[in-house]
Amino acid sequence: MRPLWKGAISFGLVNIPVGLYPAVRHKPTVDLVLLRDSDFSRIRYKKVAENDGKEVSKEHIVKGYEYAKGDYVAVTEEDFQRVQVKSNQLVDIREFVELTEIDPRFFNEPYFLAPEKGGAKAYNLLRLVLEKAGLVGIAKVVIRPPREHLAAVKPLDGALMLETMHFADELREPGELEIPKAEPGSKELEMANTLVKAMAGEWKPEKYRDEYREALVKLIEQKVRSGTKALPTPKAGRKAGPGKIIDLAELLKQSLGQSGKAQKKAGHRAAQRKAA
Repeated sequence: MRPLWKGAISFGLVNIPVGLYPAVRHKPTVDLVLLRDSDFSRIRYKKVAENDGKEVSKEHIVKGYEYAKGDYVAVTEEDFQRVQVKSNQLVDIREFVELTEIDPRFFNEPYFLAPEKGGAKAYNLLRLVLEKAGLVGIAKVVIRPPREHLAAVKPLDGALMLETMHFADELREPGELEIPKAEPGSKELEMANTLVKAMAGEWKPEKYRDEYREALVKLIEQKVRSGTKALPTPKAGRKAGPGKIIDLAELLKQSLGQSGKAQKKAGHRAAQRKAA
């Protein structure tokens, strides 16, 4: 695996040379393009100026910021260099805090940190200290210039992980929603509690897949094989009627019945496997 960049973890006067690696394997997207329906000719978009509708070549396109309605100021590459921050190529730890104090909404994208030449001892020292203390390092880092990120450095299975975070002013509060108050009855609460307990299980992420992407890829492959032959008309999906009054107690009752059947089937299959 190739590092995204090589830099250092810095806290106090300590500098640990590290490489930054992606911790998530992104699946290739199913890229769809726009075509003319008569001959499948690709639809292209031209970059045109708003004032006169003329196409603009790449060398005449600049980045700009609208500081007032219709008024812009150009921001050049030299301007970006003028505002480069200290944390570029540096995981600059500012403080150590307890992981449990951090609202999960702050976390965004995970990365791995691995020691570079000469950094193994200090790297493992930091990892061990964080593991024993139950702390994470809060840092500033630039991964893809020019944007600076807030990040957490934390131990994970013998390694150090860096997870980018949202800044506080990026998070919205639940209070912005107008959620009507509707208290459930004691019977509904009891059945819901029973249903949740019946559906409780051990977290196994490998059980879950991106079924939509798999189905879309399968459909595209089927269309390629069939050529001009039309595919069967899709079945209409279930849609909830607008404004429909829901009998919550009845739905919970039916759900409990389905959950019980599923548990019996699972138990029967387990018994068959033991017998075999």
